[in-house]
Amino acid sequence: MNETASPPVDSPGNAGRDGIQGPLFAALDLGTNNCRLLIATPHVRGFRIVDAYSRIVRLGEGVSHSGRLGEAAMERAIGALQVCADKIRRRGVTRVRAVATQACRSAANGAQFIAAVEQRTGLRLEVITTREEAQLAVAGCLDLLDRSAKVALVLDVGGGSTELSWVDLSEPGLQVAPRRLAHWRLPIKAWCSTPLGVVTLTERFPPAGPGDEAHYRLMVEAVKREIGAYEGAAHFRGAFDAGHAHIVGTSGAITSLAGLHLGLRRYDRARVDGLWMTRDECERVAARLTAQSVAERAAEPCIGPERADLVLAGAAILQAVQELWPSERVRVADRGLREGLLLSLMSSVRPGRSRRRRGGRGGRR
Repeated sequence: MNETASPPVDSPGNAGRDGIQGPLFAALDLGTNNCRLLIATPHVRGFRIVDAYSRIVRLGEGVSHSGRLGEAAMERAIGALQVCADKIRRRGVTRVRAVATQACRSAANGAQFIAAVEQRTGLRLEVITTREEAQLAVAGCLDLLDRSAKVALVLDVGGGSTELSWVDLSEPGLQVAPRRLAHWRLPIKAWCSTPLGVVTLTERFPPAGPGDEAHYRLMVEAVKREIGAYEGAAHFRGAFDAGHAHIVGTSGAITSLAGLHLGLRRYDRARVDGLWMTRDECERVAARLTAQSVAERAAEPCIGPERADLVLAGAAILQAVQELWPSERVRVADRGLREGLLLSLMSSVRPGRSRRRRGGRGGRR
C-alpha cells in the first residue's frame, strides 16, 4: 500500500495538541481509488495542515463489472479508515466531515459498506453528489485560478468519475479569502460529470503492450464521447478560442504526469502543485507513457507500482479534455476535494466561535 503521513506544520512543539492553538478540522475523502485525510487549523489565508494521511485502497476495484464493492476492497478501505479515525481521536479534532464518492454512489452494496464503516471505525461517511464533488474540488483549487483569464475549467479526475467545472473568473466575489467563500457560492456557471475515472476507464480498456497507440486513442475517444455530449458550457467556447481560458487539473494521475515531466527522482509537492504545463508538454508525457510497459511505468519514481496501470487512463482523460476544450496552459493541482472540504467546514464557523463539536455533517461519531 502507498501510505504517507505529514508531520505538524508550523507547530512550536509536540506537547498536548502539538502546541496548536485554535480548533482543529478534519476532512476525509474516500474515493474509488484512494483514502485521504487532512487535519488542519484555520489560518488568515486559509488553513495550516497539522496532519495528513493517504493510502491507495482501490475500493472501486471491479465495481464497473460487478456492480458491487468486493470484500477485499472493503477490508482495505476499512483498514485505512481505522487509521484515519485514530488520528482524528488522538488529535482532538473539533469538527469532521467524511465523504465517499463514486464507488459508494454506484455500488449496490454501498449503503451496507457505509454502515459497516460506522460500526467498525466510528466514522459516519456521507455519500456526496457529483455536483457537490465538483464544487468542493473547485473550492480546493481557488488559489490556483489565474484571475487574469476569463474562464477556468477545473478538471477533477477521480478513480470512478471525472467532474468538469467551468468557472467565471470575472466574478468579483472570487476576490475574498477562500476560507470565507462557501463552496456552493462559487461562480461555477456550468459543470458535468462522467462515470469514467482512471479505474473505470482502465477496466474498460485493460492495459495493452508498450507502444500501442491505437489502444490509447480508444481511451481518449471514449472519454471525448462522454464529455462531448454535454452542451451546457457552449457559451464559453469563445473564451477558449481567444486564449482567455485555462485548465486546472487535479488528480493523482495528473500530478504523476507533472512529476514525470519534471524528471523528479522523488515526488515533490512544492514543485508540482501550481506547475504550469503546456499542451505539448502534456502530450509528450502521454506519448512517453504509451511507449512504456506497465512495469516500466511502475519503475518511475512519481508513478510507482500502485498507479502504474492507471496513470495512462489519467493522461487519456486529460488529453480528451484538451482536445475538446483547447487550452495552451494547464495548471497542475496537488489539492482538491479534501482542501475544499476543509474550507467548507471553516467557512461555516464564525470567528471566535469555539463550541466543541465531535464531528460535522457526515462525520459525527
